Amino acid sequence: MKKYIIQSLRLTLVLMVLLCVIYPLIVAFAGGFSKGNGGGEKISKNGKVVGYAAIGQSFTKPEYFWGRPSAVGYNAAGSAGSNKGPSNPDYLKEVSSRIDTLLKYNPSLKKADIPADMVTASGSGLDPNISEQGAIIQIKRIAAYRKINEKTVAELVVKNTQGPLLGLFGPSSVNVLKLNLALDELKK
Repeated sequence: MKKYIIQSLRLTLVLMVLLCVIYPLIVAFAGGFSKGNGGGEKISKNGKVVGYAAIGQSFTKPEYFWGRPSAVGYNAAGSAGSNKGPSNPDYLKEVSSRIDTLLKYNPSLKKADIPADMVTASGSGLDPNISEQGAIIQIKRIAAYRKINEKTVAELVVKNTQGPLLGLFGPSSVNVLKLNLALDELKK
């Protein structure tokens, strides 16, 4: 029995060193080669950090592109989904309300043209991106509110669209914060 206890303690110590010291150091080292050196890609405007590329923010003014809804109010400390399914009446009411809001501010839009990502929250509640279609359906509204040409806004969307990962995986997407900052730069 003593033999097994000693083996268990040795294995525990080896795994503690491996998983609690060596692995975190490797991850931190690898993170140093990413954008933001492991601290996330910070987005700055006039030398001041206005957000992070990987964390969604709330935009509600009609002259800005709206992001994906958040189940956690864009609180990065409480990242989570809503855990409500499509048969939940509260969830259906919430999605219906989001559809009504989109239709109210985008009168030329048809309900069938609204992409799902514009009315449903992501699993984390912090998705910083919307689909390319989600950006395209907002062009008319933004051009009207800002009194600029729709073509100019559409070109901005194209410039800020990221293709699928490695050209193969996932849909094209647009980072809402970066797009809205580029939109503000048009004023200048």
